[in-house]
Amino acid sequence: MNSTSGRGAEIRSALQVNPALESEAELKLEIERRIEFIKNTLRNAGSRALVLGISGGVDSTTAGRLCQLACEALRRDGYEATFYAMRLPYDVQHDEQDAQMALDFISPDQIRTVNIKGAVDSLMENFADEQADAGKRDFVKGNVKARTRMVAQYTLANFVNGLVVGTDHAAEAVMGFFTKFGDGACDIAPLTGLVKDQVRRIAAQLGAPSSLVNKVPTADLEELKPGRPDEDAHGVPYQDIDAFLLGKEVSEDSVRKIIKQYDATEHKRQLPLAP
Repeated sequence: MNSTSGRGAEIRSALQVNPALESEAELKLEIERRIEFIKNTLRNAGSRALVLGISGGVDSTTAGRLCQLACEALRRDGYEATFYAMRLPYDVQHDEQDAQMALDFISPDQIRTVNIKGAVDSLMENFADEQADAGKRDFVKGNVKARTRMVAQYTLANFVNGLVVGTDHAAEAVMGFFTKFGDGACDIAPLTGLVKDQVRRIAAQLGAPSSLVNKVPTADLEELKPGRPDEDAHGVPYQDIDAFLLGKEVSEDSVRKIIKQYDATEHKRQLPLAP
């Protein structure tokens, strides 16, 4: 099915997708544009820091490097700016080596580590008597992890007069694949409008390790399904999601699933409902 007509065009416009990022020159210009956006946002807010959780995935790796480059550019302009990369594991992260590789590549000004296990477990203990099967409890706990990480990032941001950075992009936004008031909560989202392949290509252009660029994406929030691929949760491969957002040919089944998920998660992309 051609996704350029009807809902496809509407959704692509709403999510600010730019299909014209094919050449290396276009990618370089886009990188410069987004770095300038980060700089201007920080300066206009009167803030002095950027705070971002680094998971070891390509999204936070890409956003993190853009933030570091923006802070370095601001300092060259005489504006005080510091990038804080946060590690926020629950106990011991199974792919911690990827997170450390990402930090080495990003080379952030500051690294802070907060293990969220105690906070998450303490909160969950207060709901031990709730009637729920193991799967439901694991899902709820996964959302608590995401929201606890955001609390930690905002705590640091408050201390350092900073803005919290999000990693949402168009391929996640269209599926509503983020925790509301968790990883979906932020002050600035520098990857907005990019499809997954564009994020990968920007990461490669920035010089990120190929193992991170091509890593299978996972939110890794559910303990009963550790390392569960995003695509397994979507029910649609990123290749089809990207194609849909770029107005290319996609199977009718994938178009139907994407639009259904987009409509079902509309509340996540909006401010709270009001009368």
